[in-house]
Amino acid sequence: MSKTDPVRLAVRKTYKLYIGGAFPRSESGRSYPVTSSKGDFLANAAKASRKDARDAVSAARKAFPGWSGATPYNRGQILYRVAEMLEGRRAQFVAEVTAAGAG
Repeated sequence: MSKTDPVRLAVRKTYKLYIGGAFPRSESGRSYPVTSSKGDFLANAAKASRKDARDAVSAARKAFPGWSGATPYNRGQILYRVAEMLEGRRAQFVAEVTAAGAG
């Protein structure tokens, strides 16, 4: 490694909630550790409050008419696009799982 190469610190990421197409932090600001079956730390996850759960249910109910009103073809296209985006980040997911020791 040369002097110009930056050194990356291992930062334990805290994953956010997904509500209404956004990634808000939990209203409580709390999180909890997620561990493997062997007890090894994997990540921190947001701990949703009752308000967060109400907001998620409200957002899902609001989105339902649009989703159920879409044609099966359109819903399939959306799900396929989500799969493509996940596939595009495959290397990142593999690296994170490998770094967590799950091989």
